[in-house]
Amino acid sequence: MRVRTTAAIAAVSSLALLTGCGAADMTKQASPFANAQGARTVTLSVQSWVGAQANVAVAQYILEHELGYRVDTVQVDEVPAWDALSQGRVDALLEDWGHPEQEKRYVDDKKTIARGGELGVTGHIGWYVPTYLAKKYPDITNWKNLNKYSHLFRTPESGDKGQLMDGSPSYVTNDKALVKNLKLDYQVVFAGSEAAQITQIKQFAKEKKPFLTYWYAPQWLFKKVPMTEVKLPPYKEGCDADPEKVACAYPHTPLEKYLNADFAEDGGKAAAFLKKFQWTTEDQNEVSLMIAEQKMSPEDAAKKWVDSHKSTWKKWLS
Repeated sequence: MRVRTTAAIAAVSSLALLTGCGAADMTKQASPFANAQGARTVTLSVQSWVGAQANVAVAQYILEHELGYRVDTVQVDEVPAWDALSQGRVDALLEDWGHPEQEKRYVDDKKTIARGGELGVTGHIGWYVPTYLAKKYPDITNWKNLNKYSHLFRTPESGDKGQLMDGSPSYVTNDKALVKNLKLDYQVVFAGSEAAQITQIKQFAKEKKPFLTYWYAPQWLFKKVPMTEVKLPPYKEGCDADPEKVACAYPHTPLEKYLNADFAEDGGKAAAFLKKFQWTTEDQNEVSLMIAEQKMSPEDAAKKWVDSHKSTWKKWLS
């Protein structure tokens, strides 16, 4: 996930749906477990990239097996998730890539959402080419040279322009503005989801074809398809404040957790645990890889991680 525009940044149990940075708007479908009177229940928002699912899988496993809660999950896109959180339709959002407008509205002004602390993972969006292409054309990793190579990236979808592949239109992306403002001979083409984007990237890589893609870290795919970032004009504070005039790189963003304000106050051990939940990029990638590449169920992947990292998660319960 970057003021950045509408967001990357709802994962469910199948790879096609879990695999970022789109999902159906379910903010009008309140979980039957959210705010249930007297019930030990927690409702977590799940987003469409596998890293977000990894967070939820581990949090859910510990909540259920260590703290005795019933956990429900709801699939919501990034911006609608803030509405759902504010309304109490979900209790917690475990990975936000930065939404200043929503923060001001719900955290600072309405005070219906409370900050839950940092996740421990720093996110970064960027443009990437496969490393095999960067080795062949070393100067392709500077945005100033992209027009020279635009012909390499043409596809039926991009026509006579080079293709810049994005994931879901719901993700945090400034790419259309960047292409326009940097005067690049490229067309932004949306794959539709993280899963579809991964499929295309893998196919390009298998055939050693050129590709230029919007991508983000942390992400397990880097282990399977080595990619090199294209340097965009340096990010400076405020350079992305006007979505129409963005002409700079995406920032590095410490990913944050947010809780419904009432849940943060009255959520007992569950709220206390989620505030302390904090792990590393390596931890998240380990679980993500099990889910997305090894085809393990989120619960099985979470169990495997929990069983081998007791010294990490025991601190979240203290």
